[in-house]
Amino acid sequence: MSYRLDIRNRKNGAYLIIEEKYRDKEKKQARTRHHKTLGYVHDLQKEFPDPVAHFKEVVAQMNAEEKEKKKLTLEINLNEKLPEESHARYNMGYAVIMKIYHELELDRFFNNKARHETFEYNTNSIMKLLAITRILHPSSKKRSYEYREMFFERFDFALHDVYRALSHFSKIGLECQRFISDQIHAKFGRDTTLMYFDVTNFHFEIDKPDDMRKRGKEKNNRPDPIVQMALAMDADGIPLYYKLFPGNTHDSKTFIPVFTDVCVRFAPGRVIAVADMGCTSSNNIFFLKGGDRDKRVNGYVFSFSIRKGSEKFKKYVLDDTGYKDRNGKALKKDYDYKVKSRLEVREIKITMRNGSKKSVLIDEKQVVFWSKKYADKARTERAETLKKALAIIANPQKHNKSSAYGADAYIQNITYDKKTGEIYAEPGKMLIFNEEKAAEDAKYDGYYCIITSELDMADQRVIEIYRGLSDIEDNFKVSKSDLDIRPVHVSREDRINAHVLICFISLVILRLIQKKTEYMFTPEQIITCLNNISCSLEHTNLYMFDYRSNISDCIGKAFGIDFTNKRLRLSVIKNILASSKK
Repeated sequence: MSYRLDIRNRKNGAYLIIEEKYRDKEKKQARTRHHKTLGYVHDLQKEFPDPVAHFKEVVAQMNAEEKEKKKLTLEINLNEKLPEESHARYNMGYAVIMKIYHELELDRFFNNKARHETFEYNTNSIMKLLAITRILHPSSKKRSYEYREMFFERFDFALHDVYRALSHFSKIGLECQRFISDQIHAKFGRDTTLMYFDVTNFHFEIDKPDDMRKRGKEKNNRPDPIVQMALAMDADGIPLYYKLFPGNTHDSKTFIPVFTDVCVRFAPGRVIAVADMGCTSSNNIFFLKGGDRDKRVNGYVFSFSIRKGSEKFKKYVLDDTGYKDRNGKALKKDYDYKVKSRLEVREIKITMRNGSKKSVLIDEKQVVFWSKKYADKARTERAETLKKALAIIANPQKHNKSSAYGADAYIQNITYDKKTGEIYAEPGKMLIFNEEKAAEDAKYDGYYCIITSELDMADQRVIEIYRGLSDIEDNFKVSKSDLDIRPVHVSREDRINAHVLICFISLVILRLIQKKTEYMFTPEQIITCLNNISCSLEHTNLYMFDYRSNISDCIGKAFGIDFTNKRLRLSVIKNILASSKK
């Protein structure tokens, strides 16, 4: 309860009223009522020189007294012991996650999808817990269930209900993606003129592959069976759509199915695809161009391997002729960046449906740039790689195929045992350091090439669009590290699908928290902050908080939640959590 001075302009002059602000417990909303009528200012001036100033002080004193009433005196017993297996620590930061969860109306979606089912448990409640814990405490489903005690939310279901619900989540995964996309479009705005695309994989610690989990090129060079995950992201860096593929599927083979799904379900109109060189296949380019040199259905901005290019192309890259600085001016002596471009008719070879090869000509723009920062980084990384290569040559028995990855490119005559991965020299030969390759690769340090269908697009805009791809790589980094998407602790295919859906929802929520806070903080900073916004039970229904930072203040301001109070009663906490569901 609080008071304020209300000044109303009436026919006979200014009129003063003290109003009382209170909370209606029945209607559960803030209300205002008259506390005291003071009268007209001109009448009050007979007693008070400045009635407005006087009664503002009166109201301030009333509020101070009201605040004083709320003070609680506690008697502390320093010898008091904690009860056995006591839990008195609760998280409050999850209110932010709930804000986004309910703003996306995911509660409505999951409740509707379970309406005609005969579940004895609440699937929405289960998904809510799994999404919260995936962000704050990524772990197994069993461990996530155990974390439920950390929240003020009531999660009234058993562990076996969690596993049963995974099959249901798998069935509605695609519908859920579509629903989320519609909600983001309506409430946050969604730009699908650009589609960023990348592929990652996650491993399973099992011995035998199956139809989905197959051995392939694992990103960290592990020998375990993997599942490929292709992820599409909109122009703002918000996850749009994902699709799973067997582990032995090449990155480039995932592009057309995912792009087609996105265009049909999520992105009407022309789309410019942005991807790394793993997806830069001739067939993908031909597909985007509509199968005709002169027909431009969709567009692309792809990276292009300089080292795998023709000798003529490499010569063009290394030739300083035509390079300008980022402002389009001639290069100065101590330049740290340069860029040039050209329009090129390039011949590509595509594979027809019957397996035959066909050569076609495409019109494209090639943008080449060099950065000193990237060159220095590449040299540093190569120095470490070459150092490892020399160490392998000196002691091959201390390494294997997995640990030698990258460095083996600079070792001649190297081979591996197919079963163990042990390193050997080819029969009758020795392991030799490839100095010629090291020198050749060094020539291209700091150089990058981007190819695009957008012939009229400015060079810097092409580069800017391509650099947005780092956001999707951040998404994978977040999903693998902060959200701990791998290893996967479930085995059935439907549960794998459900696991990835949970990670996708969590990633969307995390990205939207970033968007609401204007991308001031990294996902890691946000997760750490939300975990730290916790409290301890200090007294009956009274909780004490011990964390506040610039990040928590900014997040609180963005979401309309006050995280600055040192103590809160349980009733106030419940009101805050209730408001996060509106």
